[in-house]
Amino acid sequence: MESPVHALSELFRQLGLPDDEAGMEAFISTHRPLARDVALDAAPFWSTTQAAFLREQLADDADWAEIVDMLDARLRD
Repeated sequence: MESPVHALSELFRQLGLPDDEAGMEAFISTHRPLARDVALDAAPFWSTTQAAFLREQLADDADWAEIVDMLDARLRD
């Protein structure tokens, strides 16, 4: 299996969030668990711009999509 094109820290940086390990873990633990019936981009903690970025990356199956899926999974654990 190939590694994602981008690292999780790069996605956090792209979203304007703290991208160090402690900052990423704090964000995930603060917002977990995300309900199964809520799409990642519809979660209430995103800004309009962040939600649009996530939605576009998944819809376009862009090179960010795999790492966005990984974040989605981490938020639902």
